[in-house]
Amino acid sequence: MDVGFIGLGNMGAPMARNLLKAGHRLIVYNRTRSKVESLAREGAQIADRIADACQSEILITMLADDPAVEDVVFGERGALSALRPDAIHISMSTISVGLSVHLTEAHGKAGQGYVAAPVFGRPEAAAAAKLFIIAAGADAMLKRWHQLFDAMGQETFVISNRPSDANLVKLSGNFLIASVLESLGEAFALVRKSGIDPHRYLNILTSTLFSAPVYRTYGTIIADEKQPVNGFKMSLGLKDMRLALAAAEALAVPMPVASLLRDHFIEGVAQGESDADWSGLARLAARRAGL
Repeated sequence: MDVGFIGLGNMGAPMARNLLKAGHRLIVYNRTRSKVESLAREGAQIADRIADACQSEILITMLADDPAVEDVVFGERGALSALRPDAIHISMSTISVGLSVHLTEAHGKAGQGYVAAPVFGRPEAAAAAKLFIIAAGADAMLKRWHQLFDAMGQETFVISNRPSDANLVKLSGNFLIASVLESLGEAFALVRKSGIDPHRYLNILTSTLFSAPVYRTYGTIIADEKQPVNGFKMSLGLKDMRLALAAAEALAVPMPVASLLRDHFIEGVAQGESDADWSGLARLAARRAGL
């Protein structure tokens, strides 16, 4: 299958690589040219412009935020004008509910299809094709492109035929992950300050009531006091809390914990940790505890 792929960051690059491994033919575009060269050596074709990556019947975008998606889709010679009428855009980015609605309407007016398919999973999960994909869009489009999702993830959950629903689910999930990071950080600060070994504490947690992958993965990072290099940035965590709160406000849903998390991410960014992994919330909790 011929696929255009735009956005080769920490998540996009391994996702595109897994599509290549599955035998799909890719034409890839990224603003930073060096990021496409390794994929070119593996068989991908390089697009010099956004429009060049939009010549296939399918376009996948994996971009950082709303402005990046808007620039790629609505910018001069962007995807909206370059895609042919029967093409489909699959946005796998974590974007706002409002932008997803706008994309649905704009692509529909252009005779194009649109599917939202954000993912749960860190870069290592993307590399291992172990992502969880949350998809929403017209049934016919989802069935037609399901093989692409199978090449990138271990399971795809279809939410509804309204693409923005997938984005809402993704934002709510990232809110929950951030809540776990905050609570783990505070709990580890408490036991560390009392002199309890953090690894012994982590073993108790994950061997009893807190055995879910999010506790095991991030609990280990926090106990080891690691600073992952290619993780999910603190600035992106802030972005997602803002988007979750915007969606909540639109639906008149109070989310006081999300407001607290937004403020703590702002604190991290203000302290120069914008590019640090969002598990850095635990470092902030430790600092507040005087550790």
